[in-house]
Amino acid sequence: MNTTEPLLRLAGINTFYGLIHILQDVEIEVGAGELVSLLGGNASGKSTTLKTILGIVRPKTGAVTFNGEDVTGRSTSHRIGRGMAIVPENRRLFGPMTVLENLEMGAYLNRDGKGR
Repeated sequence: MNTTEPLLRLAGINTFYGLIHILQDVEIEVGAGELVSLLGGNASGKSTTLKTILGIVRPKTGAVTFNGEDVTGRSTSHRIGRGMAIVPENRRLFGPMTVLENLEMGAYLNRDGKGR
């Protein structure tokens, strides 16, 4: 990875659910070691942004780049294999574990290399 490049970049992301335009021209850059918070009310696109980053929801236009690789057309399991992780919003966390440990649990792969 080029150290001047962000670890994660969303460029010109437009994501739809059917005809409903959820994310409009989203631009985000996150450098290695940075922490970012997505804040907003219900139905403002926070979860859709995370799902778009992880490949659960595909953008109609734009690009998702992770660690210098364009992962826009890649599967969720490919992205997890590259180090992406998400803790589902149903908040079923492991209480005694740290935030990092909970995130790491979300990144474990099955033996066949596919994300769970």
